[in-house]
Amino acid sequence: MDDGEPGGGLQECTGTAPIRCHFDVAPGTHDVTAVLGGSTAGSTVVTAEARRTMLGATTTAAGERKTERFTVNVRSPEGQPTGSTGSPGLDLYFGGAAPRLSELTVTPVRTRQLFLAGDSTVCDQSTRPYTGWGQELPQFFTQGLSVANYADSGESSGSFLSNSRLFPTMRPLVNDGDVVLIQFGHNDKQTNASTFRANLARLIDGVEAEGGTPVLVTPVVRRSFNADGTLNNGTALHVNGLGVNLPAEMRRLAQEQGVALIDLTALSKRLVEQRGPEGSKALFLTDEAGDNTHMSERGATEFARLVLGEMRTQGTLPTGLFR
Repeated sequence: MDDGEPGGGLQECTGTAPIRCHFDVAPGTHDVTAVLGGSTAGSTVVTAEARRTMLGATTTAAGERKTERFTVNVRSPEGQPTGSTGSPGLDLYFGGAAPRLSELTVTPVRTRQLFLAGDSTVCDQSTRPYTGWGQELPQFFTQGLSVANYADSGESSGSFLSNSRLFPTMRPLVNDGDVVLIQFGHNDKQTNASTFRANLARLIDGVEAEGGTPVLVTPVVRRSFNADGTLNNGTALHVNGLGVNLPAEMRRLAQEQGVALIDLTALSKRLVEQRGPEGSKALFLTDEAGDNTHMSERGATEFARLVLGEMRTQGTLPTGLFR
């Protein structure tokens, strides 16, 4: 914290690197206003709850103050819905190379929400270095939008529907004007085409019944290169064990139902192929864990940017909500 007079909710904060602030608030959406900076130069990254990045590295010169605003979704558990991550209330962490915090306020609000329905490549991962792209998405939005990440490790399109802690819990929280991003495929390894489409249709119908806007998101590629340096194979592009091209089924369903689609399979394929067999390792956990499916923090951030770019282009949310 700054060495000057504390302001706002700084009495709820302890530590210096990171600065941890805990607020005993009820589940829901909460606006946060943080004044970063202090008497010495700083560089501050803000995360919330289960490692959600709310604000990327923000530099302040000596004596400079920057006011940053964002909205946090508070729920229990605070990470994956079937897990037990975290404690009740809101936890904020001001870290980075040289965190500086001068003032802090937290206010409960009712606001527009962006819900995420998906698997381990999307979810709020509790253990480093594993990171879901949904975990990195909040940093790209201003105050006025809460990112509610209900993605969960190991889920398929069917299990997300049937588990009481997943879609049955998420659906009643969706309101008019909310958007729901739906990414499945990684764990639909033995799902036939008609069942996969039916599951997605049920998710779409459920979201629309609550007044929300569903957006299908095809799954991020797996890092599985051919000898020619391409990802043109079923493992990378999610052709499952039954021969079902899952992204193609999602594209077809979106067109038939008139639902928006973000083709993250195509976008991530282009990015991973551009980086090549060696450079693309940094996007995944290839070196750390021999894992070519799950992402590093860097990879999750880059894939989140791809999703964000399509949301901007397609007008998924009002432009004023993007940073």
